[in-house]
Amino acid sequence: MDWGGRREMNAIASAQTAPRAMVRVGAAPADKQQAIEEVAQLLAAAGHVDPAYTESMLKRENVANTWLGHGVVIPHGMVDDRAMVRTDGIAVLQVPQGVVWNPGQIAHLVVGIAARSDAHIAILRRLTRLLQDEERLKTLFQTGDAALLQAALSEDAHPAAVSMSSDTVITDLRHHFEWSIPYPSGLHARPASAWAETAKRFRARLQIRHDAETADPRQLIGLLQLGLKQGDRITVSADGDDAEQALQALKSTMDGLTAAERAAAEKAIRAARPVAGWTPPHALMRIDGVSAAPGLAIGPVYVLKGQSISVTDHPQDLREGADRLNEALRVTRAQLHALADDAGRRLGAADAAIFQAQAGLLDDTDLITRVCQLMVDGHGAAWAWHHAVEQTAEGMAALGNPVLAARAADLRDVGRRVLAQLDPSQAGGSLLTLPDYPCILVADDLAPSDTAGLDPERVLGLITALGGPTSHTAILARTLGLPAIAAAGPDVMELTSGNMVILDGRAGVVHLHPDETAIASAQDWSLRQTELRNEEAAQRSRPARTTDGYHLTVAANVNRPDQVAFALEQGGEGVGLMRTEFLFLERDHAPDEEEQFETYRAMLEALDGRPLVVRALDIGGDKQVPHLNLPHEENPFLGVRGARLLLRRPDLLEPQLRALYRAAGHVRRWQAETEPAAEAPLSIMFPMITSLAEIAGLRAVCDRVRTALQAPEVPLGIMVEVPAAALLADRIAPHVDFFSIGTNDLTQYALAMDRQNSGLAAEVDGLHPAVLALIRRTAEAAAPLRRWVGVCGGLAGDPFGAALLAGLGVTELSMTPRDIPGVKACLRQYRMDDLKALAERALAASSPAEVRALETTFHADTGFGEAI
Repeated sequence: MDWGGRREMNAIASAQTAPRAMVRVGAAPADKQQAIEEVAQLLAAAGHVDPAYTESMLKRENVANTWLGHGVVIPHGMVDDRAMVRTDGIAVLQVPQGVVWNPGQIAHLVVGIAARSDAHIAILRRLTRLLQDEERLKTLFQTGDAALLQAALSEDAHPAAVSMSSDTVITDLRHHFEWSIPYPSGLHARPASAWAETAKRFRARLQIRHDAETADPRQLIGLLQLGLKQGDRITVSADGDDAEQALQALKSTMDGLTAAERAAAEKAIRAARPVAGWTPPHALMRIDGVSAAPGLAIGPVYVLKGQSISVTDHPQDLREGADRLNEALRVTRAQLHALADDAGRRLGAADAAIFQAQAGLLDDTDLITRVCQLMVDGHGAAWAWHHAVEQTAEGMAALGNPVLAARAADLRDVGRRVLAQLDPSQAGGSLLTLPDYPCILVADDLAPSDTAGLDPERVLGLITALGGPTSHTAILARTLGLPAIAAAGPDVMELTSGNMVILDGRAGVVHLHPDETAIASAQDWSLRQTELRNEEAAQRSRPARTTDGYHLTVAANVNRPDQVAFALEQGGEGVGLMRTEFLFLERDHAPDEEEQFETYRAMLEALDGRPLVVRALDIGGDKQVPHLNLPHEENPFLGVRGARLLLRRPDLLEPQLRALYRAAGHVRRWQAETEPAAEAPLSIMFPMITSLAEIAGLRAVCDRVRTALQAPEVPLGIMVEVPAAALLADRIAPHVDFFSIGTNDLTQYALAMDRQNSGLAAEVDGLHPAVLALIRRTAEAAAPLRRWVGVCGGLAGDPFGAALLAGLGVTELSMTPRDIPGVKACLRQYRMDDLKALAERALAASSPAEVRALETTFHADTGFGEAI
């Protein structure tokens, strides 16, 4: 093709930087097809794509709208053809006279995109900014200087994948295997996100087929739209250079999740198994459901009707809208990572993956592109986001598959979180409509965002028409101690708000229209249950003292002052871990010194002289906070986190230390008003310590802050979370006042396994002999100097794990409050010599499975194990 005097420039950046746009100015393609062919040739000539990618880009036009708006189009290839993309790249065809793209749409800039990555938001954000600048856009349509176009499309942007959707292909690819879904809950968000993460590691064209429906396993929403249930057969196929390796990795991931998914389902079913509950004195009308959480609730129902969210469309500057969307997505990801972290500590990696999978929904290329197209059409960011989410969710729910309908609920849930960032008037959700009086909440279903906002003082129990014992509602209800039933059917939604019911969570029944006799009977039964719980509470207050007199401190992991009362009620002897990062997460700015001071003061006063161990800000790894402006890291778990960050950011460390030392001084004075002055029961521990130099640096800052405030001294300790700290414990011990072992992170770093990876959940086991050996080494180093050694990770809350830890020399255990009674009861039954013997046998084991087997085999020799 003769381009005459037209200027052509291919500027390809080095591998160390994002490739810049290749530009051809003054083009005059005869039609849309020729325009696509020419831009594809540019990409192929530069080595970004295989020549056959042209056909993929043409095919794409038949399944997706690549018109972005205002004369700009974004043609790209099929998702299934990503294997043809060698490197990320952008090519631009400038058509001054324009080319018809769709009826009524004239394209002047054809921005061809070849992408293997998912960094699609940046390029769309840059393009939407350009579309707002009409004068600059007119210049770009007509300029003969390719450098102007190149600069415009290179600023702030990385080439990326955009608007990718699955193509229905009934035939399978060259390499394939068949597989039957073994997961009890089907292919829901947690395993699907693991499949997607594995698929993204390979260049091969990949496809999942179920009957005549197909999906690209890299696309989370596409996978979920298949609606796969337990027993469904699928064909997984691939084509390309690394096709066989991709299939092997996918099958390994798919198989590896089976045990964890079955275990999670069995655990939930066991926890919710119906048992004998209250028996009415006479027959009552009833609605049967499935037991989700035990307990009896008597009170008026409040029916939470499904409410359609109304979002007012406020058109705005595209530049502003794109920025707000990008920031809303970042903040929402941080919120979901915080929820995942908290759920991981309380419930385990498999349940935490619910929120990780929700975060994955925010990266769906089709969803983001649909939002951008709506904004280009003149709609505001909030309206565009809500409309795109509803369109996608309605398409999933309309297929009539209950599993897929639940995934639509997840998409709407995460969509509401983003919407609340874009439109603050939408914050809070429908649960703000609850009445002021205590009630039994009735709803179709509750999403994670709904359940996270429940107030146990206002909600007596839960009834859902949908769901089941493994639903998000059931999991949270058991955590909160709320009676609950699920799968009660549509009839419960016809109940009248204000009418009395008796909810029996154990039996999975809602008794309707109870008379005074039935209510009195239920109240009497509930009173007897309360008396039993009171007896248990009396035992919970007893110390965890072995039969031969060794006392172990049992404390609670608590994040807020209002949680202290419940922790003490459960038998906690103080707070062994306050995670201060939760003061920084789920908000758009860091708390100042005064706000932190008030929180720490309130925590100390609530404890009324009992010990409080505060962990200094632990940000990084899986806890990212956009408003702190931390640098992007390829591997944040091995990056600047914990103490490393604190030493680099005095603006974060020093206000927190000032607030803590002020709180210590305040409480010491407050206590002195009623009793002789004593040291404030506050200790500070620093996370992610690996060296003596870090300890010295942090102590120096503490001394300087304390001296300036004339505050009392407080014990300073460290978290033992990495093998380096455990291996150097004998050299560290003289420089600290205590050790607190975080078994979750210590296990992760010792075994080189991400504890948030649901595919590895069964293998990230704190009972691994290597982890136990690191704990023993720490305890042995601390003993000669009389430093106490605590454990605040998940292992402390497991009765068997607690017994092992005690035998290893740990003297303090901190856990979720609800785990305290069982742990204390276990430790009170045995001699310390028995626990030490158990620890020795565990250290001699060769695998976590052998250690867990001791739970039963050790009983034969010592009588230990029945209560565990």
